[in-house]
Amino acid sequence: MTKQSVTFYRWNDMPKEKVSDVLDRRLITGEQVMLTHVYLKKGAIVPKHNHHNEQISYILEGALRFWIGEDESEVIDVHAGEVLHIPSLVKHKAEALEETVDVDIFSPPRQDWLDKTDDYLRK
Repeated sequence: MTKQSVTFYRWNDMPKEKVSDVLDRRLITGEQVMLTHVYLKKGAIVPKHNHHNEQISYILEGALRFWIGEDESEVIDVHAGEVLHIPSLVKHKAEALEETVDVDIFSPPRQDWLDKTDDYLRK
């Protein structure tokens, strides 16, 4: 049996990727899960999309407004200290209501974020 090793991280030591003029992020990835810090400027829009990854969004600072579903009929504001779970393949869109730090957890890891093929965010 191969011994598994643990890895220790400090957020401030992790490289901050500039995705767009209004969105930066830091990523930590394991085999089955990805933990991210997403930094959004007020007014930043995450366009409607979906993915096979299950997502948990925990707001550390600020607030995000989410529109859920194909018709965006469900609107949920998530503030600091609150969490939103988004199941696999559920369409969603978000807007930063103020400067926001969002912790996103994905399972499995977002390959499009690792490959930088997430064009919907890079506009």
